[in-house]
Formats: sequence, structure tokens, C-alpha cells
Amino acid sequence: MVTLDDVRRAAAAIRGQVLETPCVESRTLSAICGARVYLKFENLQFTASFKERGALAKLLSLDARQRAQGVIAVSAGNHAQGVAYHAQRLGIPAVIVMPRFTPAVKVERTAFHGPEVVLHGDDFDAASEHGLALAAARGLALVHPYDDPHVIAGQGTAGLEMLAHVPALEALIVPVGGGGLVSGVAVAAHGLAPSVEVIGAQSLRYPSMYNALKGTRLPYGPSTIADGIAVKQPGALTREIAGRLVADILLADEAGIEEAVLLLLEVEKTVVEGAGAAALAVLLANRARFAGRTVGILLSGGNIDSLVLAEIIERGLVRTKRLTRIRVGLRDVPGALAAVTAIVGGANANIIEAHHQRAFTRLPAQSADVELVLQTRGDAHLQDVLETLARGGYPAQIVEP
Repeated sequence: MVTLDDVRRAAAAIRGQVLETPCVESRTLSAICGARVYLKFENLQFTASFKERGALAKLLSLDARQRAQGVIAVSAGNHAQGVAYHAQRLGIPAVIVMPRFTPAVKVERTAFHGPEVVLHGDDFDAASEHGLALAAARGLALVHPYDDPHVIAGQGTAGLEMLAHVPALEALIVPVGGGGLVSGVAVAAHGLAPSVEVIGAQSLRYPSMYNALKGTRLPYGPSTIADGIAVKQPGALTREIAGRLVADILLADEAGIEEAVLLLLEVEKTVVEGAGAAALAVLLANRARFAGRTVGILLSGGNIDSLVLAEIIERGLVRTKRLTRIRVGLRDVPGALAAVTAIVGGANANIIEAHHQRAFTRLPAQSADVELVLQTRGDAHLQDVLETLARGGYPAQIVEP
């Protein structure tokens, strides 16, 4: 059992060693969502994730013998970095077991903090099995990523801070993977303000806690942009706590999570990973449910690959018609292409790419297809560009992605 007193003790233990991150109102997101929205910026922690809280709380709970012997954790992401960083700070030897195919940048970030990094197995389950064997053989204390009372209490300190900053919160939306964060926050919220509704936000492609609590058998997808919450089996302890204290689990699809990442980047000028944006994605997809309420959104982490972020930005521009591909048919004569580009430029659209095609087209001979990738200000501006082209004698069609 994890209680409010446990969360408070964890808060006292870790105070000054992790950042008390801001929890501030976003006026723009409030207007978009139709609710009063407060954001908790856990992506501002030193390792860019809330995982530091639980990792540190667990490490501080160890006795002198356990600290001297060392700890072990199995993780391919934020938990690994949180354990490695705080173990180094506290002078505790640490072993981090990661799957063999963990991206090099995550391995490097973890190794930077000085632990022994062991790459083993093709997936998390294989790495976990090896980690347990190493723990038994070497007498290491296991720092579980979520299914541990001290870890849960540590994660719950984020909820304490949110309710201290904004006592009027009516709902808290929290990303869910294994369930450590949502369980800890639910314990804190239930103890301080039982009327606060705690909602879990989970990826549609990894609905583990959703299935566990609702008795459903939704399938698992091959991958998700929210890899930080891509957990197939929630913890036994976290499942029990969530079953009692979490009001509901809502699912976010990939497009919704991408939209939330981009919206936070553009509106709040903050970088979050897919898992970190899941709570906002759920709010955006369920606006009617939260309309007019004061809602806290926990941005759980900001460790996102630069290439993935670049792809999300580009796909978001396409989705909002700020980046669009159009096809124009024209006569294959000198000056025709120049005329089209002049019209587009005159309409204040920017041409990013141009593909001029004579052979692979259904147009008559001496005609050509031109595909242009345009940068516009959005859908209304794009329609202006298309109308201007049509008036100039060059009707164009949008090429859907």
C-alpha cells in the first residue's frame, strides 16, 4: 500500500535534489481546448523526465549495505538515465541493462553518468530477464521502473506539487505506461483533494492499463511515437492502485500525439517526447468531457530524437496545409513553367520543390505535369493560391498525402 504520507516523505527526501518544475496556465491551449489548462513541465528536469523522482526516492530508501553493494535497473530510456544520474551523485555503483538494439544516443546519454551499461537481448523482456539474473548473482538492489512502492511515492511528488501550485484543479491527466506515475499522482490527489478526477492517458497502440482495468483485449501496434509509455504489462501494484483511484483511462492515437507534440512546440516553445504529449493529446480528443473545467496536464518528458521531431514538424505542416503538394497541367512550351511560378510567387506562397514531368502523365502530347510543394500560411491561403492559378489559366489540384 502506498499512502499520502509515503508521497510526502518521498517529497521531503528528494527536495532540493530534483527540480520543482513550473506548473503554469497556458492561455492559448485553454482557448483551444475550452478548459482552463495548466501544464506541469517535467521535461525541464535535468535528465528531461519525471523518472528522476521515483529513481531518487528508491535510491534514498536503501540502507548502507545495499548502497555499497550497488543497484541495477533495466530500461532503454528515461528510467535508465534517472537511475544512472542519481546513483552517480550519491556514489552508488549502478548497472543499467538495455536491449541490444537500443538507439546509440540513449546508450550514450546513460553511459555519460558513469554506470556499467550492459546490452543484452533483442527486446525489453529479454533484457529484464538478464537484469534479474545479474541482480541475484551480484547481490544488486533492483530499481524497478514503476512497480515499487518507493518509486510510486517518488513519482507522486509531481502530483503534490501540481495541487500545491493550483489547488483549484478539477482534473489531472497523466501519461500511463507501467503505471508508476499515474498511481503516485492518484495517491497524492486522493489524499489531498478526493474530488479531483485523475485520468490516465495511454497510447492506442499500447493500451495495457486500459485493457487491465476495463477487461478489454485491444490489440497492440507494432510501434508508437510514445515509446516512453509503450509497456505491454502494467505493474501488479500500479494496477491495484489505478483500479481504486484512477477515474478512467483514455487513449490517444498516433496523429493526436503528433499534433500535441507540435502544438506544445509552437504554442509553449517547449520540446516534449511522444509520451510527454499523450496527456494533451487525450485532452484535445475529449474536449467536451473537460469543457469549462480546470485541468492539469503533466508533460512527463522531453527526450525525443531530433530526426523524429523534424518528421513530426514536417508532417504537422502538411496536416495544417502549411506545406502542400499541388499538381498543375500546362502546355510544354517555353515560358509556361515561369508563368506558373510567377503566379504562385505573386500570391505570396513559397515553392519548396518542383517536379516537371513530360513522360509519366496522362495529359496529351506537348503537355506536362508540374508538381509543386508549396509553403503557405494555411488552408485559407492555399485556397487563395489555387484560385489565383485558376484565374491565370492554370487550374491545379491538391495531391493528398
